Amino acid sequence: MEFVDDFRRAPRTTSINEAIDCGKARLDALVAATVEKLCQEAGIEPPTWTSEIGPIDEPWLVSGIESLRGLAFAESPVPFRRRRIFVLANFLQRA
Repeated sequence: MEFVDDFRRAPRTTSINEAIDCGKARLDALVAATVEKLCQEAGIEPPTWTSEIGPIDEPWLVSGIESLRGLAFAESPVPFRRRRIFVLANFLQRA
């Protein structure tokens, strides 16, 4: 989450120009969705590599808490939902 904090303090495309290969499709998709969402917040165009990372094979409830499934399905921002990743609306909020 340090990346999220750093980007919000000083949004600049140089920090996100290159895709981060995590070695796992679901983590690559999570990073792409996060970068896309942060770019939306900052009002800048997301890097092209984010559009090259599509949905994962199986839906992923990031919290892992089944009782939050419905809420996560309803609240997930579009960049996450498009990739079949489901998070709560406050997923990228920091204290």
